[in-house]
Amino acid sequence: MSKIAPISGFPEYSPAQRIVEQRFLDVIRETFELHGFCSIETRAIEPVERLRAQGEDADKEIYGISRLAAYAEEVRWGLHFDLTVPFARYVLENAGTLDFPFRRYQIQKAWRGERPQEGRYREFTQADIDVVDVGMLAPHFEAEIPLVVADVFAKFPIGDFVIQVNNRKLANGFFAGLGIADIAGTLRIIDKLDKIGPDAVRDLLIEGGASAAQAQACLRLAEIRTPDLAFIEQVRALGVEHPLLDEGIDALAQVIEIAAHNAPGKVVAALKIARGLDYYTGTVYETQIVGQESWGAVCSGGRYDALASDGKTTYPGVGISIGVSRILGLLFGLDRLTASRATPSAVLVAVNDEADRPRSTAIATALRARGIPCEVAPKADKFGKQIRYADRRGIPFVWFPHADGDQVKDIRSGDQTPVDAAEWSPPDDDLRAAIVLR
Repeated sequence: MSKIAPISGFPEYSPAQRIVEQRFLDVIRETFELHGFCSIETRAIEPVERLRAQGEDADKEIYGISRLAAYAEEVRWGLHFDLTVPFARYVLENAGTLDFPFRRYQIQKAWRGERPQEGRYREFTQADIDVVDVGMLAPHFEAEIPLVVADVFAKFPIGDFVIQVNNRKLANGFFAGLGIADIAGTLRIIDKLDKIGPDAVRDLLIEGGASAAQAQACLRLAEIRTPDLAFIEQVRALGVEHPLLDEGIDALAQVIEIAAHNAPGKVVAALKIARGLDYYTGTVYETQIVGQESWGAVCSGGRYDALASDGKTTYPGVGISIGVSRILGLLFGLDRLTASRATPSAVLVAVNDEADRPRSTAIATALRARGIPCEVAPKADKFGKQIRYADRRGIPFVWFPHADGDQVKDIRSGDQTPVDAAEWSPPDDDLRAAIVLR
């Protein structure tokens, strides 16, 4: 028998960590639905050629799928490395039954073949929202997306955050106005700014064919960061002109202006944001946790115009993805979060003796019918052992069945009171396991 060992990049959470994850997912799902997004789920695999079409580095990220009995055959399918590509395919396949503009959210696993490290995994959970329409997508949707994210992150127990926004038209128009030929390559290099620093980025730009003056102008653009419309004047001061640049400035201004009214202080214009994926064509987003900027983006996305197209009709969209596993992995690594208990149970119903277990089970059934999570003691041990069992699991209350009237004990305070299963409820704070900040 082979030795059991963990596989790096495939996180498995403890029960307490899993409770924390579920609370985060509850917040995400409930907030997405508050904003009118409906849920879908797509298959785990896509044709390899479709996944490969999303960028020059896609091959490095795709896990191929084939039967062991047919391992020598050409790999036709791969696990999806994000949720946007399968969503675009879903829209094309189901366009005849969807109501547009279509607002969807999707919370699923994805797989990416990269080197595992802190906050980066080979298997991870993402939570996405997108809005797609037929032929044309109104620009106000690009301004709506960061408002949804701000609403979600404000409910997370993670401290302050900032949503950085740029526009690919602004960047593309600026590079074109400078006379740079390889605009896509320039974007990919600028996207490495936080990882390798401005000097290394300058060198890569020059190696890629830019002059020293062009490289310096690109870096000056990337330095612009404002919480308001002041970015417009700063971009104009660089002296570059191009029609696409004008479009990008106007589009970004609309996003920043709407955010300033609806999520003040949470959205900034940050012109270094590029996003490396080739399918983005308009607004792009990256969210960071204040004080943990070294983590990089924990939520990102943007507008795409040609990702979903059948050759006759195009379905432009805009969306964003929350890196759930990334956020939780980083917080767990810092030991910042745990759950108030390692089980959903708020009550342990004690068992007097095995002959009396049906009575304890009936009490538990009555409590569950009223929405109180509970479990029956696994053994009819002495009550002291049953209390210690509850204490080890973090269960706050133990219910004692008695012929002359049941009693419940708060094992933290020692208080014990008469109760009726048809009426008693634990305090609201004890009903569900909660997230505890350290």
